[in-house]
Amino acid sequence: MKFTVNQIAEMLNGVVEGDPNIILNQLAKIEEGCPHSLSFLSNPKYNEHLYETKSSAVIVNKNFTPEKKVNTTLIKVDDAYASFAQLLRIVDDLQKKKSGIEKLSFIDETAEVGEDTYIGAFAYIGKNVKIGPNANIYPHCFIGDDVRIDDGCTLFSGVKIYHNCEIEKDTTIHAGAIIGGDGFGFAPNTGNTYDKIPHIGNVVIKEGVEIGANTCIDRATMGSTIIHKGVKLDNMIQVAHNVEIGKNTVIASHTAIAGSTKVGENCMIGGQVAIAGHLTVANNVKVAGKTGIAKDIKEDGKVLQGPLAFDIKDFQRSYIHFRQLPQWAKRIEELEKKITLK
Repeated sequence: MKFTVNQIAEMLNGVVEGDPNIILNQLAKIEEGCPHSLSFLSNPKYNEHLYETKSSAVIVNKNFTPEKKVNTTLIKVDDAYASFAQLLRIVDDLQKKKSGIEKLSFIDETAEVGEDTYIGAFAYIGKNVKIGPNANIYPHCFIGDDVRIDDGCTLFSGVKIYHNCEIEKDTTIHAGAIIGGDGFGFAPNTGNTYDKIPHIGNVVIKEGVEIGANTCIDRATMGSTIIHKGVKLDNMIQVAHNVEIGKNTVIASHTAIAGSTKVGENCMIGGQVAIAGHLTVANNVKVAGKTGIAKDIKEDGKVLQGPLAFDIKDFQRSYIHFRQLPQWAKRIEELEKKITLK
């Protein structure tokens, strides 16, 4: 990163108060600033740092009025927090962007690779693969036969995409994720062993999805496992065969969703949640961490908590009683002794 204050202000539709020609080459917290760094201030809790910071420029809200002399250049914007987030995205894109096809990568002659796509060393691109323009395929990725990857997708190192899967535009998949592995399908037989059930479906990931490192999304037995537009999955999540996750749902780490369950739109699911198979979860549902869901959630906007989930307020009231169980047990024993004596 290397920009002038004026260039940053133009990107953010901001107004400069101070020197517009200062060169900025890094981002920093306001309390950790140094010369040629850029910081931001949106929380009044950190106002005092503005008067002491060594950052060369600070992004602030347009309605911010300093209480004393400021020794740094200010870039005034409508929303300092949102503008700094926008700037982080720009810098992140610049750091990630690579170009060209590196030596030692393998691309089958039947594959199609779009313009300005980067393919790193030791990546494998199988038969009839279609990769759109401006994609980034980092080293050691595996892309199986007949996979489609649309414009602007990024696959970080070690991602594995099994055959026939579809990844729509602007999706990001982080290192070690596996898309399209077989579901956990085995049929018990009379000899106390298990026969494998083939999974001949695929995985379809819609546009703008982000999938965390080492997350696994299994292919459908038949049809598709579907991750809809805007879904955000954390690291180390298990999504089983034929699951469907609705638009803009976010799920935290270590959650597992069993086969054929349908999760609604705009849900927020905490870490270490377990959702049983063949269930339906309504839209806008919030699920606290370590919750277990064993039945359909039919009501939109429900908030759930507990090893076997029920309404969060009921759970919290019940938890007070859970903690008092040893005292109650002791009181019951004492009462039983008194009754016996009588």
